[in-house]
Amino acid sequence: MAWDFSTEPEFEEKLEWMRGFVREEIIPLETLDLDGPALARATAPMKEEVKARGLWAAHLPPELGGKGFGQVRLGLMHEILGQCAYAPAVFGNNAPDSGNAELLAVGANEEQKRRWMQPLLDGTLRSAFSMTEPGAGADPTLLTTRAERVGDEYVVNGHKWFTSNGSVADFLILMAVTNPDGPPRRRASMFVVPTDTPGVDILRDVPTMGDPHEHPGRPGGHAEIVYRDVRVPVENLIGNEGEGFLLAQKRLGPGRIHHCMRWLGQSKRAFDMLCERAVSRYTHGSVLADKQMVQDWIATSAAEMTAARLMTLQAAWKMDQGGTAAALTDIAMIKFYGATVLYNVIDRAVQVHGSLGYTTDLPLESMYRHARAARIYDGPDEVHKVTVARRVLKDYEPREVPTEHVPTRREAARAKFAHLLDAASVGA
Repeated sequence: MAWDFSTEPEFEEKLEWMRGFVREEIIPLETLDLDGPALARATAPMKEEVKARGLWAAHLPPELGGKGFGQVRLGLMHEILGQCAYAPAVFGNNAPDSGNAELLAVGANEEQKRRWMQPLLDGTLRSAFSMTEPGAGADPTLLTTRAERVGDEYVVNGHKWFTSNGSVADFLILMAVTNPDGPPRRRASMFVVPTDTPGVDILRDVPTMGDPHEHPGRPGGHAEIVYRDVRVPVENLIGNEGEGFLLAQKRLGPGRIHHCMRWLGQSKRAFDMLCERAVSRYTHGSVLADKQMVQDWIATSAAEMTAARLMTLQAAWKMDQGGTAAALTDIAMIKFYGATVLYNVIDRAVQVHGSLGYTTDLPLESMYRHARAARIYDGPDEVHKVTVARRVLKDYEPREVPTEHVPTRREAARAKFAHLLDAASVGA
C-alpha cells in the first residue's frame, strides 16, 4: 500500500502562512492573563483574517460549511495550531465545538443543523459534550444518566462531569441511557440540551492540573453538571434512539487524529526550546549540547516525534481513503503513543532548562501539566492498547499442542532440501 501525505503547492502556501500567523500573532497572547470576553475581543480580528484566507472551520465538507480538506490536510493544519492553546479557536476548529459540529453533521436532521450546527460553524454559539460520569469514564457502557420518554419529551436525570466548556456553552450534547435493558452499546442516545433548560445545574468547573484552582471559571474548564428532571423535546434527539455509541465513535475518530497532530505541534515547540537551551547553556566545561546524556534526549525525542508524526499521517490517510472504520487500529495506536511522546519530550525540555524550566517564566510548566491529561481523556492509554492488541490478535489462530514428536525446523528443512544436500555431498 502506497501512502501519500503530499499536498499541492497552494495548500503548502496556506500552511506557511499559518506558521507565521500562529508564531507572530497568536502565541504572544499566552503572556497576557485574559478572561473570556477579553480573549474574544483580542481574537475577533484574527478570526476575520482566517475567514478571509479560507481557513475557517476547515473540518467539515463544503456542503456543510467547511472546506473539505480531508484528514491529512487537517492533520497538517492541527500540527501548526497545536503550538498554542488559543490557536484552534481562532481557526474555528477548537474542541469540543469542532467534534460536536462533526457529530451534528452526520447525525442531525436539517432543522437541527440549521439551529445548532450552523451557529457553531459561524462561531456564534459554543457547545459542550456531556458524556463522562463519575462512575463511567473509560467504560461508557456503565453510564447511568437516564432519559425517559414521557409523551413528546424526554425527562433526564443524572450526574456528569468533565463536560469540557460546559460552564461557558450555549448548548450541551448529552449522552444518556434511553433503553436500559438493551444491548450495552444500544442503550444510550444523544440529545441537544440548551444550558438554560430548567433542571440543568452546572455545579462548578472541576479544578485540574491543566487548569488549576487559581483560575476558576476560565474558558475551557471541565464542568460538573447535575440533570434534575430536565425536560428535553423529542425533536432534540440526535439520530435515532440507541445510536449514542455509534455517533460517539464517529465524533471521536477524527478528533483523535486532530489531538495527536496538535500534540506534535506542542512537542515540536518544546523540542525547539530543548535544542536552543542545549546549544546556549554552558556548564561543567562545555555547552549542554556536548553532553552525551543531552544528546540522547535530543536523538530520542527526534526519533519519537518522527515516528508519531508518520503514524498519525498514516491514520489520517487511511481515514481519507476508507473512512473511520479503515483506521480504527491506527487511531488507537496514535492515541496512546502520541500522548506518551508529547509527555516525554516536554519532560526532557523541562529537565534541560533546570530550575528555569520549573518556573512560569517559560510555557513549559503549563505544557507539562496539560500533557499529563492527554494519557487520560478520549480514552486512557490502557483502553487503546487493549483495542490495538485485540484487533491485531484477531488475525492469528491458535496452534494445537502436538501429542507426538514433530520434526524441528532444522529437521524439516533438511528433509525438504535433502536432494540438494545429497548432490552437494556427491559433488564434493
